[in-house]
Amino acid sequence: MKTPELLAPAGNLEKLKAAINFGADAVYLGGSKLNLRAFADNFSNEELLEGIEFAHSKGKKVYVTLNVFPHNDDLDGLEDYLKELSEAGVDAIIVSDPGIILMARETVPNMELHLSTQANTVNWKTCEFWHKMGVKRVVLARELSLEEIRKVQEKILETMDLEIFVHGSM
Repeated sequence: MKTPELLAPAGNLEKLKAAINFGADAVYLGGSKLNLRAFADNFSNEELLEGIEFAHSKGKKVYVTLNVFPHNDDLDGLEDYLKELSEAGVDAIIVSDPGIILMARETVPNMELHLSTQANTVNWKTCEFWHKMGVKRVVLARELSLEEIRKVQEKILETMDLEIFVHGSM
C-alpha cells in the first residue's frame, strides 16, 4: 500500500505557507489561467514562483489546476503557459479536458498529469482509460461512497494513484 499524501488547497501565498508549515505534503492552487478555482485568489506568476521555491525548500510539492473545459479561444497561449509552469518547477498539473491533456503531453511530456474531480470519474475502467492517456493520478468524483472507492482501488494498476476528497467541497 502506498503512503497517503496530505494535499491541501492554497488560495494564496499565505495559505500555501501555512499548509506546508502545518504538515501538508503538497498543495494545489490556481495559477493565472484556465482553472476552476473561482473563489480562490489564484496566484500571479511571481507568487507562483515564490510558492514553489518555498514548498520545494521544505521537500513538498505544488500542483497547479488547469481544469477548465476550454473553448477554442482559451487554447491560445496554452502551450506557452504549460512551458512556463514546467520551467517554474510545478510538480504536476490537474486537468479535466482531453484537449489540454493532449497539448500537455505534446508540449511538456515530462509533466505529471492529475485528472481533476471535475472529470467526474466514478469507475475503475475510466481510471484505466485515463492512465492510458498519460494520467498518473485520478481524483475520483466526490459523490462516491467509501465502498465504491474501495472497488476502484482494488482494480486499478499499481502505477496509478488515486486521490479522494475527504473534507471541504465534497
